[in-house]
Amino acid sequence: MSNNENHQKIREHFIYEPATKQRIPVSDEVYNEFYHPIWNTFRKAHRHGCCSCPGSKWWLCSGDCAVCKYRTAGDNLSLDYEQEVVGDIRPDDSDLESIVTDRIIFDQLLKRLDVLMPEARRIGELRQDGYSDNAIADIIGVPRTTFLSRIKKVNAQLHDEYDDIF
Repeated sequence: MSNNENHQKIREHFIYEPATKQRIPVSDEVYNEFYHPIWNTFRKAHRHGCCSCPGSKWWLCSGDCAVCKYRTAGDNLSLDYEQEVVGDIRPDDSDLESIVTDRIIFDQLLKRLDVLMPEARRIGELRQDGYSDNAIADIIGVPRTTFLSRIKKVNAQLHDEYDDIF
């Protein structure tokens, strides 16, 4: 086959149907109209680290990141981006009074926690960083059992004082 014949050959396009696991032959126009929005979503999600779909299997991508098994947390720096990818737009049903009240109660709770257990904020930070109870106990310099009994005692005391929250 010469180069001329190779260039004149029309390329066949297929759309993959995951339900039936079949490739459906389509025209170039239908192929582009179907895959371009998916490719745009795929590239945008990859740029933001929200997609770990294997690049070699791009044809398996449905463009619906909300239900994709390869979805990751990524750098969701913007709520607009989350709404754009997931399509999750919810109205804000909270009123200002309840937000202010919750904030006041939360501040009171933190102040009381600081009095009961001064290292509580540090413990919270370490837990968010993924440290185990053993590691946290080592970092704050107490045995694990002492650490756990202090937490249990503070939790019980806060439960008594703020029983409507705990």
